[in-house]
Amino acid sequence: MKVVILAGGKGTRLSELTGDIPKPMIKIGGKPILQHIMEIYAKHGLNDFIIAGGYKIGVIDDWLKDAYIPYNVRLVDTGLDTLTGGRVAALRLGERFALTYGDGLGNVDITALLKLHQFHESYCTLTAVHPPARFGHLELGLDYVSNFVEKPLKNEWINGGFFIVEPEAVQFVGVDDTWEVALKQMQIRHLLTAYRHTGFWQCVDTMREVNILEQAAKEGTPWLR
Repeated sequence: MKVVILAGGKGTRLSELTGDIPKPMIKIGGKPILQHIMEIYAKHGLNDFIIAGGYKIGVIDDWLKDAYIPYNVRLVDTGLDTLTGGRVAALRLGERFALTYGDGLGNVDITALLKLHQFHESYCTLTAVHPPARFGHLELGLDYVSNFVEKPLKNEWINGGFFIVEPEAVQFVGVDDTWEVALKQMQIRHLLTAYRHTGFWQCVDTMREVNILEQAAKEGTPWLR
């Protein structure tokens, strides 16, 4: 199964670091976030990656040429200003695939995520995590997502990325849409399931969060435990 990593955004909220590099190339513990994400999936036997690039894609290309990355990696230019849904649609994958954002790390049990997805036969399974309070939240039923809300609430679940996606899911997103548009459409149709992850998870949107991950790397990279 291929793993798609969305790595084309401009990361404007971290402009102090992303003026010259795309956000997934920010180094944590001496390695780009992108490499850490690959290691998370490789731990579960998934090592066939598609990087959906855009902004500063040449930086990723140069890194792939120079670094020793022991996986099968294909870099695809999905456009400079394309939104996340458009990047997924541009790949035109006709098979089940894993998908994640290029700015979040967690010790998600990808094997268990896939098992839950296969059990329910939904179009997409996302990983639900407990958030910092500033995020929008998910309302969960037994295993299905019962609502997808943009406004933040404390002590709720949010979309933490780390998806398993069926090719049929792509019909719900247009070239000018975010991936969240497809998630909402699948939720309405009862086609979106959720895997609850209660372990380590951290996204990277601010310098504070970069520093959180740097400290975590010094303490033993909890996203790989």
